[in-house]
Amino acid sequence: MNYEKEIESLVDLLLKEGASDLHLSAGRAPIIRVSGALIPLVKQAVLTPTDMQGFIKVFLSPANVELLEKNKDVDFSYSLKNARFRGNVFRRQDSIAIALRLIPKAIRTLPELNLPVILDMFTRKAQGFFLVVGPIGQGKTTTLATLIEMINQTRTEHIMTIEDPIEYLFESKKSIIDQREVRIDTPDFASALTAMFRQDIDVCMVGEMRDATTISTAVTAAETGHLVFSTLHTNNAAQTIDRIIDSFPPGQQDQIRVQLASSLTGIFSQRLIPRMSGGLIPAYELLINNSAVSNLIRERRTYEINTVIETSSQDGMIDMNRSLAELVRSGEITVESAHANSLNPKTLERMI
Repeated sequence: MNYEKEIESLVDLLLKEGASDLHLSAGRAPIIRVSGALIPLVKQAVLTPTDMQGFIKVFLSPANVELLEKNKDVDFSYSLKNARFRGNVFRRQDSIAIALRLIPKAIRTLPELNLPVILDMFTRKAQGFFLVVGPIGQGKTTTLATLIEMINQTRTEHIMTIEDPIEYLFESKKSIIDQREVRIDTPDFASALTAMFRQDIDVCMVGEMRDATTISTAVTAAETGHLVFSTLHTNNAAQTIDRIIDSFPPGQQDQIRVQLASSLTGIFSQRLIPRMSGGLIPAYELLINNSAVSNLIRERRTYEINTVIETSSQDGMIDMNRSLAELVRSGEITVESAHANSLNPKTLERMI
């Protein structure tokens, strides 16, 4: 079998069906994800172990094949003329499976993504630390790409992205954009962030903050005149702040708490929810770091941040329950979907 042609055929089908993900594994037919639901491609042949080895030869470089043997899974990116993917190959029950996430080639605008235009204010900051958070697969990378592209189109800056793997491909416009991929262009996130201080960088996007060293360096970069964007797999703003602080040993937590209080500009949490008319639509929460929030972080009172968000809509903050309730009232999502995505369903019930 010509596995490159087979991949092209599967990708054509994925694009035709408007799918976001493609799953390949021995013993079953390919499966796609459409609007959050997994759909088996029953007309396709069941894949064999030989097929999976053929796909690996197409997707992975020799270096990534070595990493797969060593670590039992490996991230990669893959491009075709009509699509680009972020992928992961992993071992399962002594066989191989592959998960591919479609990355649209065009970087969409905030209105096209149904995101609030107030996010534009964070692209105009001279320095600071802005986080987009949420569970895996909720559009965080897409949101970050949109914010970086807004800077690229409107400001003359030197932008660095540090990713594993590189997802969206940027074309330098008003800004210079350099993209570095972990393991290919730099050993790890922390090394790339440290090197950034010698590379005349104005804006940095860190694909993911995986350890205390990376977080510490990113926060320091934000304190020293850089505008830093990144992501975390957390559920809301308060949990994000606690997760960052708790990733440090007790003796360092007071220092990072003070640094975060002064450098944080905002935290945007999002969820992609099935739309009644088809597709997905985001619900979101936005924390803007003002003097009240900054004091709560310093004083170890992050448990009060949810209340601040709920009562500060006049300052531009957005409460997740309010966002969900508005989507229900406008007929975009069902009440059941809203409840499933709320961290405080009792409060949501009073809003609907």
